Amino acid sequence: MKALLLEGKGKWEQMQVGNSKKSVPGEGEVLVQVHATALNPVDYKTATGGNPSWSYPHILGLDVAGVVEEVGANVTDIQVSDRVVYHRDLTKKGGFAEYAVTTAHTVSVIPEGVSFEAAAALPCAGYTVYQALFSKLHIEEGQFILIHAGAGGVGGAIQLAKQAGLTVITTVSKKNHEYVKSLGADYAIDYKEEDFVKETLAITNGLAVHAVLDTVGRENANKSLEALAFNGQIAFIAGPPDVNSAISFAHPLSFHQVALGSAHQSANRHEQAALKKMSDNMLELVKEGKLDPLVEKTISLDEVLQALAQLASRTMTGKIIAVL
Repeated sequence: MKALLLEGKGKWEQMQVGNSKKSVPGEGEVLVQVHATALNPVDYKTATGGNPSWSYPHILGLDVAGVVEEVGANVTDIQVSDRVVYHRDLTKKGGFAEYAVTTAHTVSVIPEGVSFEAAAALPCAGYTVYQALFSKLHIEEGQFILIHAGAGGVGGAIQLAKQAGLTVITTVSKKNHEYVKSLGADYAIDYKEEDFVKETLAITNGLAVHAVLDTVGRENANKSLEALAFNGQIAFIAGPPDVNSAISFAHPLSFHQVALGSAHQSANRHEQAALKKMSDNMLELVKEGKLDPLVEKTISLDEVLQALAQLASRTMTGKIIAVL
């Protein structure tokens, strides 16, 4: 099969399209003919550092949509010819290829009316924010939430939080203020020019926010604690705040680590199946026109390398989808 091949650790900028052996599904797995694969920052980040479980050449690509071509033993819920989407275990070979294998219990059937491109745009960023909002933070109508870097992959979080009845504050550069407001943000703070804690307290009349979703990093997460109300919560993805220093009887807070992909490496099949459940819910929202998957552009497999470099520059809004 044709695939984009990573020949070694740290060599993602030298990747080329070549030939690779077509995988065969094992017990509990399905073989998918790939139609669309989304690009994510984790692609170039993991390619830079490598993974001890990889053999080279490796194939990147975590978010995959396509058609089931073959099912392994003891697969009953997924059938040949089903249109499916899934989030792949990053320790395994991914979807920048004509065919890919994954576990059947983590696969969602794409409903009619939802394209492969739209479906592929959901898993990595979409499931992450869905898990953060509903499984971790348990957001409720009437609350205030601060979502950092709202113009990036967490654009879905703005849409979901707004639909749930929250007042949404987000940090973005000035040029992206109108964009995030089109997604449903009530307030946009220019993180380059404004102090987001000061601005958040002003917006909430000193109350602070009930929840924070941080995808930026440890330092930003730490500062975000100053914007949390009494009994506030923070979900962090790119690094934890200083939890021990923040614990206070007078101002209790809750801390939630979000590590979506690690479910694949766990022995917890329930949490692995939760990926499918989140996917099913989000696909239905897309079908109903209640969630925009934010597909910015589509590219060919030969253009993935150039697009990953663009993604690494952090100048993109929305999702880039490789179409095979």
